[in-house]
Amino acid sequence: MSSTAPPRSPAPTRTDGRSGTPSSADDARPASTLVRAPRRVRRILGWVLVVALVLVVAAAGLLLTSSSPAQRDALDPERPGPGGMQALAQILRQQGVTVEVVRSHADAAARLDDKTTLVMSDPSPLTDAAVSQLVDAAHDVVLISPSSRMLRMLDLGAYAFTSSPARVRAGCDVPAFAHVGTIAPGQLFLPDPGVTACFGDAAEGAAVLIAEGDDGRHAIVDGAALFTNEHLAENGNAALGLALLGTRPHVVWYVPSYDDSDRTDIDVPKSLADLTPGWVTPVIVLGMITALLAAVWRGRRFGPLVSETLPVTVRASETMLGRARLTAKAADAAHAADALRAGTLSRLAAHLGLAARADPSAVADAAADRIRVDRADCRALLTGPLPGSDAELVPYARRLAELETAVENAVRIERSTP
Repeated sequence: MSSTAPPRSPAPTRTDGRSGTPSSADDARPASTLVRAPRRVRRILGWVLVVALVLVVAAAGLLLTSSSPAQRDALDPERPGPGGMQALAQILRQQGVTVEVVRSHADAAARLDDKTTLVMSDPSPLTDAAVSQLVDAAHDVVLISPSSRMLRMLDLGAYAFTSSPARVRAGCDVPAFAHVGTIAPGQLFLPDPGVTACFGDAAEGAAVLIAEGDDGRHAIVDGAALFTNEHLAENGNAALGLALLGTRPHVVWYVPSYDDSDRTDIDVPKSLADLTPGWVTPVIVLGMITALLAAVWRGRRFGPLVSETLPVTVRASETMLGRARLTAKAADAAHAADALRAGTLSRLAAHLGLAARADPSAVADAAADRIRVDRADCRALLTGPLPGSDAELVPYARRLAELETAVENAVRIERSTP
């Protein structure tokens, strides 16, 4: 006798997601993953913003408390910005002139000799004795940032308080200026007796003053208006710079600063780090730590936004009635008639197979042809003037409704006719 083994029942389907068999939970997993993905992205972006904020605060603290570098002079030959003179220094080097940029008046005095041109801006941080030491050690001196004090010390002249001409030529007997051309001068100066005035005249003022003597040549010019990187390529400014600064094979370019001052009667400007109290740095660090801890603390409590359905559904009919009440309250019959006519035109175009934005005249002609009435009457109704009062609005609305009903019935009859 043979016995038949009872059929095995299928293994129960696991719904906890641990089995490879698909289940309802497994089917729902991709959807939940899609839901969690935006949350994860928002969480990551939130932390990125927090870290960025902390870094910004840290950078601000470092800028506030760290020692700021010494501010270079606006006429610095190593500054590439618009107010610097790096371009003029490069042109001098290209012409074979050795240019040394020195920021210490002692080093500058040690490098000066009979074959050297001293170029400097107004040495206001130095005493008269230190300036005289520099001037006496150099054969040629070119002052590119004039001041009344330096004009007096070099016996060159004084400021001219007259307006500068738009363009001016050399107008003097200096051979080096023969090929300069025209310049647009900045500050003008009145020369002392025996001083040569170039690019202007002695009576009204000149842009360049030159004093020749046995001990060398002293020249003064407003370099901020002529020799900066912003203005060097204009007119004959570059040629004038070569003519003034390139007469000797060696140029020592001294850049004055308060760090190199030998004066005791002035207060050296302090940096932001010097003016900042010592407790500012610990407070900034403590604020950064507090902000980070607050972000972590509140970040755990803030969860994703929960979508919630509106408790009330506003029907389209209620919106329509509300707008109708507003129109009636405003007593704007023309506006109400225009709305009625616009709706009628839209529905007529749909019934007649025309475009939704068809011309009202075309819709009126098509409707008249379909119901076989005069086109002029339809055009007057659909394109003519609107009623201006409620008494006119009621019959106008009735006529629109009658026209729309007639067209709809005509179209329905035509479609039903075999």
